[in-house]
Amino acid sequence: MTDTKTGTRAGFVALIGEPNAGKSTLLNRMVGAKVSIVTHKVQTTRARIRGVAMEDRAQIVFVDTPGIFRPRRRLDRSMVAAAWGGAADADIVVLMVEAHRGVTEGVEKILEGMKERVNGGQTVALAINKIDRVKAEHLLALTQKLNEAYDFEDTFLISAERGHGVDTLKKWLAARMPEGPYLYPEDEISDLPMRMIAAEMTREKLTLRLHQELPYELTVETENWENKEDGSARIDQVIYVMRDGHKGIVLGNKGETIKAISTAARMELEEFTGHRVHLFLQVKVRPNWLEESERYTEIGLNFKDGNI
Repeated sequence: MTDTKTGTRAGFVALIGEPNAGKSTLLNRMVGAKVSIVTHKVQTTRARIRGVAMEDRAQIVFVDTPGIFRPRRRLDRSMVAAAWGGAADADIVVLMVEAHRGVTEGVEKILEGMKERVNGGQTVALAINKIDRVKAEHLLALTQKLNEAYDFEDTFLISAERGHGVDTLKKWLAARMPEGPYLYPEDEISDLPMRMIAAEMTREKLTLRLHQELPYELTVETENWENKEDGSARIDQVIYVMRDGHKGIVLGNKGETIKAISTAARMELEEFTGHRVHLFLQVKVRPNWLEESERYTEIGLNFKDGNI
């Protein structure tokens, strides 16, 4: 049943899984726009990012949680706490598992955690992603194994990247949203502030361009956003790194790396906002940013969760 007064439904869906399971890709496809950072590197989503999708008079608010993994440092612990918090707050939880990797040690840990943390009133579905990478018999065996390990309401075989099975999952979720008025305006695709979306876009370009551990040891903040009379916007951002050597890597030879990153981020910002953007990036060394509560607030995490 839908809401008797408005004929609408609305609720929250949490996407959980290991890092790189395809949660951000699925979120972006469901929403129809890029609201979450997507790279080939793991652990790129840091905060609980909300994307808003409409389907059959239902508003589905997706929570793209950080990947659940074994945390080593404060930032990791805050990210994992945010993921479990997103699952606990949602009406429906969707566990995403990579078809070609199957039931890894990480998936087993998540299944154990779900038994402890997901409350009995929540609907939990399974989405096996990247199905184009395996044969049908492998999918059948994996589906059976996962459903024996946990009592899922339903199972979906999808390719978030190619779109296979995504519409079926979306319709299923829409039909199970609680009846009630919309939670956000119909044309809104994310509840993230534009400043944070802009910072995430720049961080994505840094992650794609830089190698090894460096992307995990930097953060981006939008310090200033000024809308000009001609319709353009001036955006000032700071990239915080932990060491002088990192600053040199981000800048690159004669500033070539930072210029390329700035250009790529600016182009994506212009496409997203629909108007001209003047982007100015600074790189600052801040050795202890991982232990500063203000940095966590800027990226939407709880600093205290890092104490767990």
